[in-house]
This record gives sequence, C-alpha cells and structure tokens, in this order.
Amino acid sequence: MNTVIHKAETRGHANHGWLNSHHTFSFANYYNPERMNFGVLRVLNDDTVSAGMGFGTHPHDNMEIVSIPLEGDLEHKDSMGNTAVIKEGDVQVMSAGTGVTHSEYNKNKDQQVKFLQIWVFPNKRNVTPRYDQISLKDIKVENKFYQVVSPHKGEQGVWVNQDAWFYLGNFEKGKADEYKIKKEGNGVYAFILEGEVEINGEKLSKRDGMGVWDTDAINVKASEDARVLLMEVPMSL
Repeated sequence: MNTVIHKAETRGHANHGWLNSHHTFSFANYYNPERMNFGVLRVLNDDTVSAGMGFGTHPHDNMEIVSIPLEGDLEHKDSMGNTAVIKEGDVQVMSAGTGVTHSEYNKNKDQQVKFLQIWVFPNKRNVTPRYDQISLKDIKVENKFYQVVSPHKGEQGVWVNQDAWFYLGNFEKGKADEYKIKKEGNGVYAFILEGEVEINGEKLSKRDGMGVWDTDAINVKASEDARVLLMEVPMSL
C-alpha cells in the first residue's frame, strides 16, 4: 500500500477578493511539481465565492468537471443551453468534451457560496458535451458511504467518462466504514469536508487529503462527527 497526505495548510491559496480558493493540486498561479495530480484526478479546488460574484463565461474542453456545493446557491449557465441552480445537497457534472463555455455565479446577494470544483481527465476525448445534476436527498444515508459519481449511466449518482467513482459519507463519532476499490489499479483520494477521521491509522482533520493506492480497501473511522468525500480514480493517465 502506498499513501500520500496533503494537510489542509499545505494547499495552494489564492484570494482574489471575490474568490477565496484553496488548491490541493497545482492550479493557475499555484505550481508545485509534486502536487500535479493524483492519477487522473487533476484539480481539487475548495472555493468560496462572495455574494453576487462568480466565474464569468469561460471555455473548457476534454475534461470531466464535477462540482459539489457545500453552502449557498450556485447558478450555472452554459453554451448547451442549460440554466440551473445547484445548492448544498446537489452534485453537478459537466463533460466538456469537444468544447463548452459556461459561467458559475453566486445566486445570492447576501451570503457566500462554498463549493468543491473537481476536474478528472476523461478516458474518451472529444465526446459530445453534456450536463447533469442530481439531488442527494433521496440517496443519502448515515454512517456509511454512498455513491454520487460513477462511470455508468443509469447507476446511482451522476456519471463521467472515466473509470472513477465518488462516494460521500456522513459519520457520527465512533462510526466507521470500509471502502473497497472497485477496479484493479485504481487508487482512492479521501478529502475530509468536516470533522476528524482515521484512515488506516492516519489521523486527518477538516480539509486534509489522503491518497491511497496499491491496496484493495481502506477503512475510515470518525474520531469526531465527520463528512468525507472519497474519489476512486485510475492511477495512470
């Protein structure tokens, strides 16, 4: 088993006034050759956007982009004709494929919005761009991991063009769950959204990250009430 630990305070940081962003991996003006990616997981940005502000229309191509709101409401518009609002308890996916432009704005004028912006390299290039979002309210369970992203259309959660699975877990203090790797050769990156946990004996706190590979499973135990995101991804680009 191999592991890498990224403590919250070691992440890249950019404060643009309207946007306060922490980068687990190299992004924009933050460059660390040892923090380029975890397998096909390329970007994990922890963004806070001020009231009424946001990302103006900009392009992407050949990237699977997953957004997970943690607080507030985020308004999405794109060149495919989609207009939507995502909020805490939702998950959004956009397959950029051959090319798409989009904007993401804080819909509210009186409160900030916090969300995770996650990029995954696709296993198919130049696909037709696609947008989807789901609510977690009907699939959320307590004290165990539940699937929110998969490679397969029709499975629980949204789907991406990659052999990747994302799971969320909300745990009470003392509760634990084992996550079994779904595809040989994949690794799993755990990101602690809230609280404190132990993963295979390693103690992790809010916004810490830990990547694990060359293993069949990991065990996550909550030292305090905790919320954890697991991202299983291929380790080879």
